[in-house]
Amino acid sequence: MPDSFGKRQRHDARGKKAAAREERRTARNKRREERASGVLEAGTPIAPSDANEQPEDADSSRVSGEPDETA
Repeated sequence: MPDSFGKRQRHDARGKKAAAREERRTARNKRREERASGVLEAGTPIAPSDANEQPEDADSSRVSGEPDETA
């Protein structure tokens, strides 16, 4: 196996990581500017989750410790 095995892949991965860092930095600076101008509220925006909006009786069999019959 040659000594240079994977060098190109490592180089490409570093480039992708650098591009991702730059993208995150740009997005972070944009959010800071929007917060400063009053467009965005300070803090982390919390989106509603569909997973938490299940009917109460859907989890009743799991709460009692019995396996679910539908599976």
